[in-house]
Amino acid sequence: MASTNTAVTSHVGCKAIVAASEFKTQDYYQMLFQINHELAFCKPGQLKNPHLPELSIVIMLGKKKFPGTFAFDDVLSMGGSDEEKELQRLQNKLQFDQPINIQFTSGTTGQPKGATLTHHNIVNNAYFVGLRMDYHRRDTRICISPPLYHCFGMVLGSLMSLVHGATLIFPSPSFEPEAALKAVHDEKCTALYGTPTMFIDMLNHQNFSSYHLGSLYTGIMAGSPCPSVIMKQVVINMHMKHLTVCYGTTENSPVTLQSFMESPFEKRVSSVGKASAHVELKVVNSEGDIVPVNTVGELCTRGYATMLGYWGDEDRTREVVKPDGWYHTGDLAFLDEEGYGHITGRLKDMVIRGGENIYPLEVEEFLYTHPKIEDVQVIGVPDERLGEELCAWVRLHKGETATQEEIKEFCKGKISHFKIPKYIMFVDSFPLTVTGKVQKFKMREQSTKELHLDHVIPH
Repeated sequence: MASTNTAVTSHVGCKAIVAASEFKTQDYYQMLFQINHELAFCKPGQLKNPHLPELSIVIMLGKKKFPGTFAFDDVLSMGGSDEEKELQRLQNKLQFDQPINIQFTSGTTGQPKGATLTHHNIVNNAYFVGLRMDYHRRDTRICISPPLYHCFGMVLGSLMSLVHGATLIFPSPSFEPEAALKAVHDEKCTALYGTPTMFIDMLNHQNFSSYHLGSLYTGIMAGSPCPSVIMKQVVINMHMKHLTVCYGTTENSPVTLQSFMESPFEKRVSSVGKASAHVELKVVNSEGDIVPVNTVGELCTRGYATMLGYWGDEDRTREVVKPDGWYHTGDLAFLDEEGYGHITGRLKDMVIRGGENIYPLEVEEFLYTHPKIEDVQVIGVPDERLGEELCAWVRLHKGETATQEEIKEFCKGKISHFKIPKYIMFVDSFPLTVTGKVQKFKMREQSTKELHLDHVIPH
C-alpha cells in the first residue's frame, strides 16, 4: 500500500492530500506517515519530502489533530478577501477543455493508469446520461452505492445534482446491501445505482422482502458485464421498470453506450444499449478493419468523452488512442442490426482452448441459470495439451451445496462441450477492486497455484 501511494502521488505531482483519518480497519494517517515521516516534525502546510517534492499539504477530516497536518474545519476558515479574489481570477481564466480530474482506472487487469479528464468530458457525460433517464423532467432522488472516487459515483452520481438538480442519497461510507435497501425505503428514492455484484448482494439479502422499493422507476447497472438473469430479477423484484445499463470506461468519462428507458425489455436486459449522444462506435478485427453487423471484434469509440490521455505516459496513451481519435477499449463486442451493443468479454479475458475462441461471459450467462448458483466468474487457466482450459469460480446461494460433477452435468447438451469448465471451484467471494469490479487476473493467479499448474506454459 505504501509503495502504491508513493508511486501515484509522485506520478501526478500531487501538491495536497485530503484524507479521512480512518475507515474500518484502515488507518489513513498511518499510511501517509509511512511515506512521509517528516509529518512528525513539520509545520502544517510545510511538508518537505525528497521522494515527493511537490507534496506540501496534508488535510485530515474530522476533529482530531494530527502532527504536520491541517484539520479540514480549520481550512474552511482560512480564506480571506485575497483568497476570494484569487479564486475568482482562476475561475475567469479556466477553460472548458483543461484537465479537471486525473481518474485512476480500477485495476481489473493490473496496474491502474491515470486517465486525464476535462471539464468538457465529465459535465457533458453527466448531462447526456441524465437526459436519457428523464432526470431533466422529473423530481429525481438517487441512491448512490458506488464510491465517489470512481467515475460511476463521481460523474453519474455527484454531478447529477449540479447538472440536473437531482437529490443524492448516500446510504453508507462503503457499500452495504441492507443500508442501500433501507435508504431506498426511507428516502423514497426514484433511482438506484450499483455494479452487478452490488445488485446481486441486495437481491439475496436475507431482509430484502422487508423493504418497500416501489418508489424506484429507474437506475443504472454498470461497472462490469451485467448478466441478463440478474437484470431481469432487478427489473421485476426491485420495481425498476426503466432500469438502464451503461457501458463505458474511465478513459471515456465514462459512458459511451446506454440503454433507453423505452427500449424493449429483452434489448435492455441483453445489451448495453446504443451509442451515447455525440459518440461514434465501430467494431474492428485484429487488422483494424470494421467487421460486419453481429460479428465480434474489438469495440472502439470516438467523441467528446475521450480522455486527453494517461497522465505523464504518452506511450501507453498511444497504445489506446490512435491519431484519428479512435479509442480502443480492449473489450470484445458486436453491434446488431438495430445498433444495440453487446459486450462478449475482455480481449485479454478471451480463452483460446485448442484453437477455439471462448468468451467467458457467454459461459457465465449460462451458469447463472443454474438454480443453486448466486454468482459465477469464468477464467482461463494453463493447459499443456490445449493451451488453456476453463475454470469457473462458483458462489452458491446460502444453504445450498453442489458438486463439480453436478455443475458439469447441468451444462451437458445445453452448451458446446468445449465450453464446459474443466475446473469448478466453490468460493465464498471473488477478489474485487475497491469499486466492486472482479479482478480476473488475481483469480487466474490463485487458480493456477491451487490447481498446481504453475509449471504449465500456455501456448
